[in-house]
Amino acid sequence: MTTQIPSPLPTKEQIQQLPLFQNLASEQIQLITNLTQCDALQEELFAAPLFGFDSESKPTFRKGEVATGPHVIQLATADKAYIFQISPAILDFLTPIFESPTQLKVGFGLKNDAHLFRKKGIHFNQVLDLSKAFHAFGITTPVGVKNAMALLFQVNFPKSKSISTSNWSRFPLSSAQIQYAAADAYAPVLIYQELLRLGITLPAAQHRTK
Repeated sequence: MTTQIPSPLPTKEQIQQLPLFQNLASEQIQLITNLTQCDALQEELFAAPLFGFDSESKPTFRKGEVATGPHVIQLATADKAYIFQISPAILDFLTPIFESPTQLKVGFGLKNDAHLFRKKGIHFNQVLDLSKAFHAFGITTPVGVKNAMALLFQVNFPKSKSISTSNWSRFPLSSAQIQYAAADAYAPVLIYQELLRLGITLPAAQHRTK
């Protein structure tokens, strides 16, 4: 008979009792809706060695409905989040970042993102899915951002279903959507840096595949 190692992850009830995650302040979050804004940010964006990353798409509810996202792409450093409302021109602007071999992009559950991006002709390079980075804790199943934040920082990372399933193609985004999107990119940066600080061996980053 084998002894099952108890998971170090807190329960949902325990997470609810933890202090709330502190997101970036509003002045540290920039909403980008046009190419002029992109051009003004080009130097700082293309120089950043590390981004937290996520994307949001308008949900599909009907059978056979084709997903047309991503409608929002968010990138974050340790002190700033960039929320892009996607147009073809903005997607072209961001492509070199996602295909860069020198800029690391970290996030959670990025398989679907990779699929959507490939449909747009973008092939991920140097992208690390942190959901499988917790084997050192005795966790063999994928970990989501909420559990990762609770485990590493003892905070409750809010994940509102009403916001996650809201219309991400609306223009402009609501303040609640902007805050949600920023947090989803900012948290992976904190988690990645904490895993490094703890000396955890991380999975290899995904390299570009055709």
